[in-house]
Parts: sequence; C-alpha cells; structure tokens
Amino acid sequence: MAKIRITDLHLRTIIGIFDWEREQKQDVLINIEMECDITKATQTDDIKDTVDYKTITKKIIQFVEQSQFFLLEKLTAEILGIVMEEQKVIKATVRIDKPQALRFAQSVSVEFTEQRKSK
Repeated sequence: MAKIRITDLHLRTIIGIFDWEREQKQDVLINIEMECDITKATQTDDIKDTVDYKTITKKIIQFVEQSQFFLLEKLTAEILGIVMEEQKVIKATVRIDKPQALRFAQSVSVEFTEQRKSK
C-alpha cells in the first residue's frame, strides 16, 4: 500500500454563510492523502498502473473554482467524492483549510476520510 499526497492546493471559491462571503471568492487550502496499491506501477513504470493525481487535481480545480457553498463541510465532502471516483484509490482523506476564518486563528479546517468496503 502506498500513500500519494497533494499538499496545500491553493484555490479560491465562494464559501461561507455571511453576505460578504457570498460576494467575493476566498482562499482555501486543500490537502489530500490517497492510499492505493501501486505495486504494478513500480514494475511497469506506466501511468495507467497508478493513480493519475494530475487528472484528479484538474477535476478538483475546475469544481472548486466554479462552486459556491455555505459550509466547508459540504465542499470537503464533494471533493472527497471526486477523489473516490478513481477506482484505484482504496482510502482517502481530504482536509480543507479556510485561512483567517476566525479572528486570532490561522485557519479553520474540516477533514473527512472514506474507505472502500472490502469485496
């Protein structure tokens, strides 16, 4: 089992419950950890035998930049869903930080983990 991480994907989106948050895009930092069996890729050196993290990242960027959510929880769940569309991902964790969401705090974050059920 291997872990593939995407760290601090910095995007901007409409997120929040207050009127001013609905008017301008805000920064979010997305961190993703994907567990997968990439044994075959280590032997073949072929992208088709691993998780194509570039393709996943492109989907996430497009989704986030076009989305509008009130809750960080909903955005996090939706991104986790995008990650889990990749069948080679056995388990994934997505954490999204919203910098400066609270006064005196660097950020607020929400984190979800999902694992495929054994067959």
